[in-house]
Amino acid sequence: MSIFFTGLILGASLIIAIGAQNAYVLKQGLIKRHIFIICLICALSDAILIVIGTSGLGKFVHNHPDWLKIITWLGATYLIIFGLMSLRSAFKSETLEIAAADGNSQNLRKVVTTVLALTFLNPHVYLDTVLLIGSIASPYSSEQRLYFTVGAVCASFIWFFSLGYGARLLAPVFAKPNAWKFLNILIGLVMFSIAYQLITTDFAVI
Repeated sequence: MSIFFTGLILGASLIIAIGAQNAYVLKQGLIKRHIFIICLICALSDAILIVIGTSGLGKFVHNHPDWLKIITWLGATYLIIFGLMSLRSAFKSETLEIAAADGNSQNLRKVVTTVLALTFLNPHVYLDTVLLIGSIASPYSSEQRLYFTVGAVCASFIWFFSLGYGARLLAPVFAKPNAWKFLNILIGLVMFSIAYQLITTDFAVI
């Protein structure tokens, strides 16, 4: 069981941070739109990548850095666009009620596409789940790796569903226009910051 909790704690430490994916889950949780499917996609995506890493396929990622470079630039471009959209919402004096009304008009396909883009166009997710978790799990026996993997996967499910459904507890705070504006500005800055890190890291490698 100690191996299980090692995976649980490691998985939690990697995903509990302000990032593009978490920011989107939080915002959708506040407007209470497509929460279950968003949380499920995020958790399942993490689970798939974690299993890939702990099964030893992380070596493939390590040996093929070129495709990570492509994902880096696609991801940075998408994050910049997403950040600009968040800032536009902030300066349109959008409120939680208006966002919720707009959210009701969002079709499921658009939401799913956004979640998948924020997840798989972020090269950090491959470095964290596939390479880092995979390398830590490599010394374990097959049985121990199973417990470790289950622990890390459980962390993802617990976190995303807690964030998505727990966000509604913050709804009274973000019902204030200034608070909602602050959230949109914060999300925009987070997107720009991550995009900047991706671009500068890629140039540093070059």
